[in-house]
Amino acid sequence: MKRLLFILPIIAFAGLAAFLGFGLTQDPKELPSQLIDRPLPEFALPGIVEGGPGLASASFKGEPRLLNVWASWCSACPQEHPVLERIAQEGFPVYGIAWKDKPEDSRAFLARYGDPYSGMGSDFPGRTAIDLGVTGAPETFVVDKKGRVRFKQIGPISPEVWEGQIRPLMQKLRAEA
Repeated sequence: MKRLLFILPIIAFAGLAAFLGFGLTQDPKELPSQLIDRPLPEFALPGIVEGGPGLASASFKGEPRLLNVWASWCSACPQEHPVLERIAQEGFPVYGIAWKDKPEDSRAFLARYGDPYSGMGSDFPGRTAIDLGVTGAPETFVVDKKGRVRFKQIGPISPEVWEGQIRPLMQKLRAEA
């Protein structure tokens, strides 16, 4: 019995060390999305211009598209914006969700930095972002022509991420019959 009391803390320590050791092998920036290979959650958002067109999940069928969740208060969004403009200029459709952002602030941001979006919805309450599993802005989803999420980028899209990951995936999705 005394031997068991001596060995039990050693076993517990070894288990804890193994658990923590495994955690050190994981990339802390990578948060897997539960949406990968699943349909985009259904939503219908109003536009950022009163009476103007909004954005709905039904729009994400027919061709691959990017869905960018952003906000005027987001400190990384101005850094990402030139890359989004480049993506749109290259002919890849980019749609936006202004997350927890007043429509007038969203409009002012786009007036200042440019508008690369083919469509825009206002998610001021944040409900759609919750359904998407958004943890912060910006986040971008690659949605295939069937409306399924194929990739999630957490944080701003850098030129390297665009060139090395997202553009090749978008090209592959376009080529699929």
